Parts: sequence; structure tokens; C-alpha cells
Amino acid sequence: MMATLWQLDAPLNTITPRQLGTREVILLAAAGAIVTANAYYIHPIIGPVADSFKVSYGLVGLVPALNQIALALGVLFLLPLGDRMSNRRLAVICIGAQVAALVLMATVKDYWLFITASSLLGFFTITPYLLPAYTSKRVPIERLGFVTAVLTTGVIAGVQLSRVTSGVMGELLGWRSVYWMAAGLMALSMLVLPMLMDRDETSEEIPGESYGSLLKSLILLATGHPRVMISGVIQGLGFSAFLCCWLGIGLHLTSDELKLGTDTVGYLAAFSGVGLLVTPRLGRWADRFGAERARLRVAIINFLGILTLSLAPIHWLFLLLPIGIMSTVGPMVDVTGRMTSLNKPPAVRTRLMTLYITLMFLGGGMGSWTGALAYDLGGWWGTVGLSSFFAALVCLLSWQQARER
Repeated sequence: MMATLWQLDAPLNTITPRQLGTREVILLAAAGAIVTANAYYIHPIIGPVADSFKVSYGLVGLVPALNQIALALGVLFLLPLGDRMSNRRLAVICIGAQVAALVLMATVKDYWLFITASSLLGFFTITPYLLPAYTSKRVPIERLGFVTAVLTTGVIAGVQLSRVTSGVMGELLGWRSVYWMAAGLMALSMLVLPMLMDRDETSEEIPGESYGSLLKSLILLATGHPRVMISGVIQGLGFSAFLCCWLGIGLHLTSDELKLGTDTVGYLAAFSGVGLLVTPRLGRWADRFGAERARLRVAIINFLGILTLSLAPIHWLFLLLPIGIMSTVGPMVDVTGRMTSLNKPPAVRTRLMTLYITLMFLGGGMGSWTGALAYDLGGWWGTVGLSSFFAALVCLLSWQQARER
């Protein structure tokens, strides 16, 4: 077993990949933002989508839930190919499939076809999670935290800008216009992204190792890197809390009780853009402070921020406080978690990220489904209770990992 693990961690060869500058990393982060956005357009418009297809809030929760679960499966079965074939080619193929799925979502009239298209969209959403391992092989180790934070900022930007755009467009032009716009952006990305990535990546391929062997190697890597697995569980729970909060916000503000438009949800999402300014700086702090210790501190602050959701019944503007806190420190739970896998040998980083991201999105699927159910059954207080529970578990596991470290 130890010999096999050693082989998995061994360098592929001695060829040095091209080093990436800050400008190229930022452009890759922007491309990742466009791809990431697709999964989150649903948040502000989930109420109108439910009304359009005449389904309950509990049932419409299957749209983001199955999207996240399909994404986890896509990461599990497609992302390992990043250690076997050109990352550039893999990204283009997946983006092309996403364009087709988005066109279906914009046009279908049957609810179950809409869910199917959304699930296919999720399955091929691997590009943002391919890029961290890709760039980590092309920057010095001392810049890893900063570069990881920049790419994570791109993901955050995709999440936040998607909700702003979706909320405003959904209110003015109808929710289907959102997916037509998304299809156009993805078509543009399919043309631009290959210009930013290496054409020849033979130095990254694993000669003689089949796709089946790559999948089997995931089991060995999981047993050999337990801290990475626990980091994935922590991020999955943190992601559950995040999705539970935002689905609850979308359903609550557009409910018959408040009767606000989807654009209001979008404006709140715009306020969460404060995280875009802070995350790269916190990434440098995590480089100096250590991943596990930094994660514990931001997890505690994030939990306290989620508790302030209980102020929303006073007035919906009190949501600005928890949104500001969550968008500032919440992403750092992810950044510090990724750092536990991206400091491993280059030959296994993509597959370790596969395991990490799979756990993250399985958690996201759980949070999406249970979050919609919690609001359907308990209203706003159901959202507050469930998201606080997820955040408390993140704190507990983060404390355990920091203590062991």
C-alpha cells in the first residue's frame, strides 16, 4: 500500500510548466466566474420558477439540489481526467456541453426536462475546479495562498454577480432571459479560455494509466490524505449553510408576506460583493498564519454572522449584517480548505481537488434540498435554524483539525 501511495505522489517528470503571471491568473479567475455563475442564477428567481411550472417550494428545491449533486458527480468522474489529458481540451468540451444545457433551460416547458437540463449543466461544471490545480503547478509555492484566493475570488464573483444579474433581469425581462444571457456568456468563454491555457500539456499526463486506474487511485488518495477529506467535509457543511441562507432569502423576500421583487434579492447579493475585496488579502494572511488555524477563526466569525439572520423579522434590511459577515469570512473556509490539498505533490493535486470538491458539492446538494424544505415547513425560522446548525458543525470540525495540527 505504501509503495502504491508513493507512486501516486511521485512527480510525473522533470519538465517545468510555464509560469503564470498575476494578469493571467486574474483572467483565468474571470473565466471561472462565468462558468461558476450558472449554478446560482436560480437563487433570486426560484420563486417565479416555481410559479411558472406550478410546483411547490419544496419541489422546486430539487433544481439547485440536483444541480449540485450532478456537479459533485461530474467532478468525481470528469475532474480526474485533468491528470490524464490536456486541461485545455477538457475545459472546452465541458463548456460546450454547458452551452447546450443552458439553451434547453431557457426553452423547455416541462418541469422535469428543466431539472434534467439543470442537472446536465451541473455535471459539466468542472472548469472552475480544474483551474486551481492547473495554476498551482505554474506558480511558486510561496504564492499558493494568494493565487488560490484570487481564483476563489473569481468563484465568489460568479456566485454574487450571477444573483445580481438574475434578480434584476428576472424582474424586468422574465426568468428565461437569464438563461439565454448565460448561454451567450458561456459561448464567449468557450472561445476565450483556450487562449489562456497551454496548448501542450503532455508534461501533466500520466503515461500508461487508464481512466479506471485514475478512479481507483482516488480511494488510495482518500485513505492517504485524511486531512484533505475532512477539509472537504468542512467545506461541504459550510456550503450547505451558504445555500440554505440564500435560498431562504430568495423565497422569503418574494413570498406573499413581503411581496418584494427578485431585483431586491439581486441588490442584496450585490452588497455581498465586499468579499471580493477582502478574500485575496485574507489569503495572504492564511499563508502566514497557517490553513487550519486561520480556518477556525473565520469559521467562528461566520457562525456568529449567520446567527444574526434572526434579526431579519424586524426588517429585511437587517439582512445586510449577516450577508456582509458571511461574504467577508465565509469564502476563507474554502480557501483554507483548498490549501490543505494544493500543497501536496503536483502529480496528485487534481485528484485531491476532485475529492475535496466532490464532498463540497454533495454538501451543497444537501443544503439546497434541505434549505428549501426548511423554508417550506418552518418559514424564515426554519432557514435560520438549519443554516446555524450547519455553521456550528463547521466550527466544531475546524476546531478539531486545528487542535490536531
